[in-house]
Amino acid sequence: MAFHSSYQSPLEISMKIIGDIGIQIPQVYLPKHGTDLKKWAVIACDQFTSEPEYWREVEKIVGNAPSTLNLTFPEVYLEKSDGGARIKDVQATMRKYMDEGILQPHDGLIYVERTVSGKTRKGIILCLDLERYDYNKGSSSLIRATEGTIVDRLPPRMKIREGAAMELPHILVLIDDPKHTVIQPLTAARSGLEKLYDFDLMLDSGHLAGYAVSTELEDQVVEALRALADPETFAAKYGIGKDQPVLLFAMGDGNHSLATAKAIWEKMKPEVGMDHPSRYALVEIENVHDDGLEFEPIHRVLFGLKKDLFAELQKTFGANFIYTEVANGEEMIQRVDSAEGEKQAIGLVGGGRKFGVIEIAHASSNLAVGTIQSFLDTFLKEGGAEKIDYVHGEDVVERLALQPGNAGFYLAGMSKSELFKTVILDGALPRKTFSMGEAREKRFYMEARKIS
Repeated sequence: MAFHSSYQSPLEISMKIIGDIGIQIPQVYLPKHGTDLKKWAVIACDQFTSEPEYWREVEKIVGNAPSTLNLTFPEVYLEKSDGGARIKDVQATMRKYMDEGILQPHDGLIYVERTVSGKTRKGIILCLDLERYDYNKGSSSLIRATEGTIVDRLPPRMKIREGAAMELPHILVLIDDPKHTVIQPLTAARSGLEKLYDFDLMLDSGHLAGYAVSTELEDQVVEALRALADPETFAAKYGIGKDQPVLLFAMGDGNHSLATAKAIWEKMKPEVGMDHPSRYALVEIENVHDDGLEFEPIHRVLFGLKKDLFAELQKTFGANFIYTEVANGEEMIQRVDSAEGEKQAIGLVGGGRKFGVIEIAHASSNLAVGTIQSFLDTFLKEGGAEKIDYVHGEDVVERLALQPGNAGFYLAGMSKSELFKTVILDGALPRKTFSMGEAREKRFYMEARKIS
């Protein structure tokens, strides 16, 4: 298959594969007309993992209706003993929904709009070629991870995807398109497109609408992506040598989900050959310059402290560690968000204290998130706490961290305009560096695709 030219073999054309930019025009499955879409669509499985009450409310809303809740495995349940049975139920329900016609095929790109908290993000549903993706450190592939991938987190996710008839994506992938050449023309043409779905999401998560993209506009999208991937244009944009490998697609959300798809594809490839549907993964691409897209920081919460956290911080960072107690969460946030200079600032909540600001000089990582994550990895490995969770929103970190035996770390966000250049020059960021929006703004499961 020709990856570095615009030539397409007859097989590629018949399958609508555009090999040079690593995409496939997908056939997706959508719920049949008359399905209650508010019950059908549920939020990404890796959200609200420390808030089981959210998922209990989802179960109450869904009841016995057809729903993606029955096609996915919310991670809040991962530690329960019935995981194997739940996976079998998910896989059986996928086949049932197909057999009963609850899911209906649709060919082509889908233009989507997600409105939440007064902002609207725009995206395109398409498939990425996993042959063009490498999540390993130092990768120079066309599709790259933006943060470190924890390989140990893949096996439980692989169990869910292996043997599954379908995939349902919550993966958001970014393009760096400052002139808005790829997605914006679809926004302008929206009134003339066939509307596929248009409804309010459950639990105050905003509104979702999807539109079928015409063949003519599909061709425009492909050509605009090709222009972004032009090596000379790419080199000029980032001020780098023309021999530097092009980065066209950078992971936004769902890093481990795409890595899982890649790991399974590598495992299957020798048995099934190169033309299997599992070679591709369904994703939504969004422009990092979309006004409706905001990067939010991801905070850390430790549960069940077993060691003196403060003493361990002092021991690890020594003379480079400064701690200042502050009156409340607002002051902590203000100090961390406005910090300047060479010292890195991190908010500390709980852990035997209430609110404070840690400053670390001569840090080991360029970003505060990398510095504290390195400490936390060691602290957990040495039995310092029962577990860690990664949460969105200062209110959540405060509420969870102030519970007895817990502690939380508040981190400032990074500028989204820095993402592509940082990944190109420095490689993947520390894991859980940023989030595309807060928890309720995450992608909801809506579309499915056959992978077996």
